[in-house]
Amino acid sequence: MFHVKKFAMNLAVVAAIAGAMPESAVAAGTRSSAQTIDFVLPRMVKIFGAGGLQGLAAFGSGFLVSKQGHIVTVWSHVLDANEVIVVLNDGRRFTATVLGAEPQLELAVLKIVANDQELDLPYFDLTTGIGSASEGTRVLGFSNMFKVATGDEAVSVLHGVVAAKTKLKTRRGTFEIPYDGAVYVVDAITNNSGAAGGLLATREGKLLGMIGREVRNAETNTWLNYSIPIAELTTAIEEIISGNFRSQRQPLDEPEAELRYSPVDFGIVMVSDVLFRTPAYVNALVEGSAAQNTKLQPDDLVLFVNDDLVQSVRDLSAAFGRLEAGDTLRLVVRRDDQLLTFEMRVPRKVQPQE
Repeated sequence: MFHVKKFAMNLAVVAAIAGAMPESAVAAGTRSSAQTIDFVLPRMVKIFGAGGLQGLAAFGSGFLVSKQGHIVTVWSHVLDANEVIVVLNDGRRFTATVLGAEPQLELAVLKIVANDQELDLPYFDLTTGIGSASEGTRVLGFSNMFKVATGDEAVSVLHGVVAAKTKLKTRRGTFEIPYDGAVYVVDAITNNSGAAGGLLATREGKLLGMIGREVRNAETNTWLNYSIPIAELTTAIEEIISGNFRSQRQPLDEPEAELRYSPVDFGIVMVSDVLFRTPAYVNALVEGSAAQNTKLQPDDLVLFVNDDLVQSVRDLSAAFGRLEAGDTLRLVVRRDDQLLTFEMRVPRKVQPQE
């Protein structure tokens, strides 16, 4: 069952459980819903970072997967900053850096900057704490939707049911998202502003999935409430933490990775790349070019190239370098307070004659 997204009143459940059993005395398979909430909340974090564009919130959710402060969250624009702020359940605030990411899985792993503090945080064990669910399984969704929690307030908790486990084609705005693996479709309004990166758990406290971004079904145009199963993410999470991660996409700085196209091939002249993260603004357009014919304009800020989030001129050049002849180039840009989409056909390059 798919739910049309609506801005309903947030159901904030605070874990004030009188006489609850100590955590160590409760086996994961025997916890009540109240005990599960009490167990999960200390392992959730609120994330505050980049945002400000129309419809793009500057806050999100995440959950701890190590006592040293490794955080799993969704890969999104919120992380488009050198450092982000994370707030623990007890109200403590830390900066965190992006340790690694895999956009193909919508996954990012953060690491709290502790400044030589010895952290011993509650966390989810990825080796023993993962569960599975079938249609009809009752679940709990934990997230900081609508920025309800900013300090030591508890994140929000929603009760729901797994409607299906399936593969979906989804999109955000006018572009499709890269993840096309299995998801839990949830009969609860979990995918709200700020909820992305939150946690879906069984009523007994087993990890089920990471709450995804606000997206629509690409075929039916309905908003989807979904989570990516933790089992789909575990290997990448562990490899990122250990430093052995290799993205599914070949890094462009490797010698064998050839930059096939550049913005100039479409008549787009970008601003000079003078900073570590120079914003991807269009500087000028070549007269009579494909880009000019699409009504792209100077000073447009490029946010996405096809499925790739663009954080800088360097990111944009890398995304253009991955294009192949015959592809459709799709740019999402910000112009004033609007998000606009432009499409161009990728031409076949003429090989120079020897």
